[in-house]
Amino acid sequence: MQRHRTRAAVLSTIFMGLGQIYNRQFVKGIMFLVVEAAAVYYFIQNLATALWGIVTLGENPSRLVKVKGIAKMVAGDHSIYILIQSLITILMLIIIILAWYLNIKDAYKTGEKRDNGLQANTFKQSVRYILDYKFAQTFLVLPGIGVLFFTIMPIIFMILLAFTNYSAPDHLPPAKLVDWVGFQTFRNLLVLKTWSHTFYGVLTWTIIWAVLSTITTYFGGLLVALLVSQKGIRFKGMWRVILIVPYAVPQLISLLLMRNLFNGQFGPINQYLGYFGMGGLPWLTDPFWAKVTVIIVNMWVGIPVSMLLIMGVLTTIPRDMYEAAEVDGASGYQKFRIVTLPMVLFSTAPTLITQFAGNINNFNAIFLLTGGSPVNGDYQYAGSTDLLVTWLYKLTLDQNKNNMASAIGIIIFIIVASFSLYNYRRTKSFKEEDMIQ
Repeated sequence: MQRHRTRAAVLSTIFMGLGQIYNRQFVKGIMFLVVEAAAVYYFIQNLATALWGIVTLGENPSRLVKVKGIAKMVAGDHSIYILIQSLITILMLIIIILAWYLNIKDAYKTGEKRDNGLQANTFKQSVRYILDYKFAQTFLVLPGIGVLFFTIMPIIFMILLAFTNYSAPDHLPPAKLVDWVGFQTFRNLLVLKTWSHTFYGVLTWTIIWAVLSTITTYFGGLLVALLVSQKGIRFKGMWRVILIVPYAVPQLISLLLMRNLFNGQFGPINQYLGYFGMGGLPWLTDPFWAKVTVIIVNMWVGIPVSMLLIMGVLTTIPRDMYEAAEVDGASGYQKFRIVTLPMVLFSTAPTLITQFAGNINNFNAIFLLTGGSPVNGDYQYAGSTDLLVTWLYKLTLDQNKNNMASAIGIIIFIIVASFSLYNYRRTKSFKEEDMIQ
């Protein structure tokens, strides 16, 4: 009774396309045959090397060899290239396994139709079926492959680096090989005093920075939006334009300009303070004042964004809610606390969480303003205002501590993802998502 479906599935299991040919779908079967033939040829050439490479990361380093009495450098295995090539081959293998499964499933379904006395679709009917019913799924295959190789593979590569000893000076290809070290990098980062002191110090400042910069920009934007939206305020358009200007100017220019304004020796701000009889402050050279400076400058850049967002929300609050509050005798502050603030928070809570996550990775504000300075002698390759992300940058670009940077990248991801998911699930926006239609 199940003769055709079983035979077709078994044949397609043995070799892709045989089940389709058995079901008299010759064009489709030949296409599957060609795919498997190409795959077999590719994997004969590369699979063994890929498995060897992913396990060993190379065995022969570059070395000097004497040729006719002259020392000559012979190139060895490049561990990082081997890792990338191995990842590509393994991902290709996953794709082929998926195609192999779909080929068996297709042969089985077509055989089932034949068992029920129906005719198998011709190639033309199969194409028509795809265009009519499976168009979206079919044409998402190509973008899906692009995402796999250009988005997912680099992430996997970064994660794998954290489990190697890929760092200067002893394990930097092509001169030296890289080895798998398991969780040794994470252990060094979290437990080894030379690294853990820096890590916990930078992590603490990163959390403080993210909380303060998010709160100051958000509530600063809320305050400005409320002031500009008040009745009786004249030239509202002008105020909005003036306040949006810092956001419209490229952040690179704004931050470099601010760095000069806050220069302790030649900056105009200290000169103004001196003009009023006050002493200048070490805005960028003292650890405490440098942290204050980056938060102030971040407010200048970030408040316009929050202001624009909240001004849009304010226009959506029904006026009758305020009128009802006035009838009940509510004061201005009570109307703000009972009506305005809950409505604004409800609409902007997801954005607030996004801002918090973005501030944890706010590379520009720190790197362009202070470059992580001032120098902290107790830290390993980090300054007093460095965030995890700028420390990661220095470890990678300046020190070639790539495995340590990868471990920090994974920890940043875990922190951001955990905070974002936890906070988002606790917001009313998530619990009462159908409140506003």
